Amino acid sequence: MELEFLGTGSGQPSKFRNVASLALKLLDERNAVWLFDVGEATQHQILKTTIRPRKIEKIFISHLHGDHIFGLPGLLSSRSFQGADKTEPLTIYGPKGIRSFVNTALRVSDTHLSYPLSFVEIEAGTIFEDQAFRVIALPLRHRMEAWGFRIEEKPHPGELLVERLQADQVPAGPVYGQLKAGQTVTLADGRVLDGKDYLGPDQPGRTIAIVYDTMPTEAAAQLADHADLLVHEATYGTSKEEQKMARAHGHSTVRDATKLAYQAQVGALVLTHVSARYLGPLLTDFISSAKKAFPGTYVARDFDVVDLPMKKAHHDEA
Repeated sequence: MELEFLGTGSGQPSKFRNVASLALKLLDERNAVWLFDVGEATQHQILKTTIRPRKIEKIFISHLHGDHIFGLPGLLSSRSFQGADKTEPLTIYGPKGIRSFVNTALRVSDTHLSYPLSFVEIEAGTIFEDQAFRVIALPLRHRMEAWGFRIEEKPHPGELLVERLQADQVPAGPVYGQLKAGQTVTLADGRVLDGKDYLGPDQPGRTIAIVYDTMPTEAAAQLADHADLLVHEATYGTSKEEQKMARAHGHSTVRDATKLAYQAQVGALVLTHVSARYLGPLLTDFISSAKKAFPGTYVARDFDVVDLPMKKAHHDEA
C-alpha cells in the first residue's frame, strides 16, 4: 500500500507544486489505484509516474472547487484512448453535482468513453465496502460542501505456521494452501485438520485518513482517530495573520493539522495542499514548525511516495 502525491499545492498550479491529487496504490492488495481529487493536469503528472490510468478503478472527490476537479474530464478521456474497455469500469464518488460536472464536460466535448462510468453522490457514513476495504466519508467545514475520507483495510489472515505443520508431520504440497485459506482438510492417513489451527493471529489492517480543504471540525477528528497515517491540508502557516486567512477561506493551518494529529493519536502525519507562498526560508520555517508540533510530520512534495507497510500481528505471551 503506497500513497503517491501527484499534486501538493493549493488554489492554482505553481512551478514547484501542481494542484491537489493523491493516488492510493493498492497494486498488491487489489491490482488497482484509487485517486483522491483530480486537479488540473493530473494526467500530466501521472505521465511522470508508473501509474497506469487503466488501473484507476475509483476516484474520490472531496469537493467541487476547480483545483480539485478540473483534471477529471481529460483524465477520463485519456483513459479511453489508452485502451480501457468494458471490463475496466470506473466509479467516481463525490458531492452532489459531480455527476453533472463530468457528464456536461463529456457531452459538450463530444467525448465517448470506452468503459462503464458510474457515480456515487456521497452521504455521511460508509460509501464503499467489500471483503478487504471500507471507505467512510464525513462532512468537513469549507466554503462549500466538502468531505473527508477514512480508508480502513480489514484484517488479513495470519501467517501459516509451517513449523507446526512440520511438527505434526503434515506433508508439504497443495494442502498447505488449503490450510492457509482456513479450510478443513482430510489427509491421506485419515487425519482431519482445521486450517484455523495452523494460522497465526490475524494481521491488523491499515487505516488512512485523508482530509482536504476544511477548518477544524469534529468530523476530521473522527476520520483521523488512531489512523496509521493522516493526510491533512495545511494551506497556511502558524502566524496570527495566517490563522485569520485560513478562517476567512475555510482552510487549516499547520497548527490545526498537527493539533489534530496529536489528539487523534495518529501514527504519522503528511501535510499537503500547501500555499505557493511557502518557498525558501518560509518553507523551511513551515516544515520546522510542523515537526516541532508533531514530530511524525512530513510535508509532501509532488511525486513523493509514502509506503505504508503491513502491521505485524501481536502474539499473545504464553
